[in-house]
Amino acid sequence: MMHLEHINIVVKDLDQTLAFYRAAMPHWRIRGGGESTWYGVPRKWVHFGDDKQYLSFNDSGTGKVRELASNEMGVAHFAYVVADLNSLIARLNNAGFEVRIWGGNDPHAKSVYFIDPNGFEVEFVQYLSDLPSERNIYQ
Repeated sequence: MMHLEHINIVVKDLDQTLAFYRAAMPHWRIRGGGESTWYGVPRKWVHFGDDKQYLSFNDSGTGKVRELASNEMGVAHFAYVVADLNSLIARLNNAGFEVRIWGGNDPHAKSVYFIDPNGFEVEFVQYLSDLPSERNIYQ
């Protein structure tokens, strides 16, 4: 079996980034971190997640993220499945983050999209069925 273990993301500010992801994923923790030099630039890094998966955040990011409303190369968004979408929305709203896009809202799934402090779009989806034929309807 194969699964995604981590995504390595260069960010501008670790504290702001962690504020977003801690609100979204309160059960995750900083697994480790440190300082290093990456391509000649000093950086701080943290691994934020659980025992099976994590996000690797590295500060000292420069430039900007791809324009989301475009066909530019790069990550358009990444998504997490959540058990309770309304609770996630409330936690992120309480931390000062607003829904950018209200996504799907059908009998088998609902989703929302947020922008993290670095400009990355993150989708959160709650499936309302365990049946793959209902969860994966492509229209």
